[in-house]
Amino acid sequence: MAPVWARKHIALETCPKSTITAESQSLVEEFLVRRRLRALGWEGLSARQVEAFVILEKALAAEMEDGQHNTRHTL
Repeated sequence: MAPVWARKHIALETCPKSTITAESQSLVEEFLVRRRLRALGWEGLSARQVEAFVILEKALAAEMEDGQHNTRHTL
């Protein structure tokens, strides 16, 4: 099968959106809301939430770093 989605070192033969669980989507949405409100306090969170938020924070930092190194200049 041919890849239908690719990003950096990852290529998938199926749409990744169809494999995202409702729980994963909820964790991403909660992470983004907490980040926007600057409410990333860890108290009261489950271990699963903390793990997800750490992974998401690391992925976001990598994306931001990559964006700074891949700026395109127009002539």
